[in-house]
Amino acid sequence: MQDFPATTLPRFSRFLPTLLLLLTVFGPISMDLYLPALPALTAELEAATSVAQLTVTTCLIGLAVGQLIAGPLSDRFGRRGILLIGVVAYVVTSALCAASPTVELLILARLVQGLAGGVGIVIAQAAGRDIYSGGALIRFYGRLTVIGGLAAIVGPLLGGQLNTVTDWRGLFVFLAIVGAALLVTAAIGFPETLPAERRTAGGFAQTGRDFRVLLSDRVFLGAVLNQGFMYAALFAYLSGATFVLQGIYGLSPQGYAVAFGLNSAGFMFFGYVAGRSAERWSVPRTLGVGIGVATLGALGLLAAGLTVLPLWMVIVSLLALASGVAITSPPATTLALVEYPRLAGTASSLLGMVRFGFGGITAPLVGLAGAATILPLGIVTTASIALAAVSYLALALAARPRRVADAPAAGAEPVLQAVSSDSSSDSKGLA
Repeated sequence: MQDFPATTLPRFSRFLPTLLLLLTVFGPISMDLYLPALPALTAELEAATSVAQLTVTTCLIGLAVGQLIAGPLSDRFGRRGILLIGVVAYVVTSALCAASPTVELLILARLVQGLAGGVGIVIAQAAGRDIYSGGALIRFYGRLTVIGGLAAIVGPLLGGQLNTVTDWRGLFVFLAIVGAALLVTAAIGFPETLPAERRTAGGFAQTGRDFRVLLSDRVFLGAVLNQGFMYAALFAYLSGATFVLQGIYGLSPQGYAVAFGLNSAGFMFFGYVAGRSAERWSVPRTLGVGIGVATLGALGLLAAGLTVLPLWMVIVSLLALASGVAITSPPATTLALVEYPRLAGTASSLLGMVRFGFGGITAPLVGLAGAATILPLGIVTTASIALAAVSYLALALAARPRRVADAPAAGAEPVLQAVSSDSSSDSKGLA
């Protein structure tokens, strides 16, 4: 399989894959970049710590809901217009964040900033489904995972460096400048990837029917739920790791940064390997391997909560957890979107909403028992991975030959038959 046929390659299509990868970064990095300046922000706006932390929560909610809105709209009206509107909104709200005189206005602006940032994530995934098929599609989703891990490293580090020369308002100005640069790049280099003849028709009623079609598909639902629970474990790790490594094991901020960087590097590396493995070996089995690796990590954290384990075992457990989530991401994303070329935006929006939504629910749970024990983190991650495994079994049992719900229009790339047949044969063996 290949991308666009050579005769229909848009002028800037050689830059399109890079642009799609960048679009997945500027939303999530909005959560991380200003975290080093959060204490100063809290003091300047005279806000309670819990209220200031809502600026993180609302951005996370916005990223989830923004995908749910933008995906169906892009299926109906095309990718390019929705993307440009979303990036413009991101630039405006980033500037509004920088100028916010009160924490309440900042919380509202962060919500809208998250909504706008979610547009980039869902358009990148959907446009990838528009232009790729076969092994290229799996490799693309592997690269998305790698870039997500890179954003996790770059965000806090870049924010910390910028915070030495500017305050928290300057960090939001920087995000507005980044958004403006992406807007210019997208306006020049992002062609319409969804032709008019392949778009959906109808209003909200049709969107509701599309959601019902997707949610009635056991393979799609299994893949989405698997990713929701896997990312619930990942967000629990992101929320609780600093308390574990610094508060309990006494790592310095620099030591924590090294450990966090190691785990993020593992996330990037294994996300890349998973994309290659799923393409050359097996999509469902690669997904199963990821669940197994994450299970080992979660059980290690649970053991650390029940007994005293050395620091290196906890770090290895965190690394296994993050790496396992990364391994599952490319194959699960492929299985969720492969059968729905005409509903790629809607399907991608549900996938993204569940990932961020489940993560937003579990992240606060690791702190319920205070910061003096690892046990809540071990319980939350183990339960999440167990539920992800159950979802995978339901996915595997359902992954049998089935009628394609919406075949692509004439002249479009065919559905990823290699993945479908591979999934079917593997699921038969598992069943």
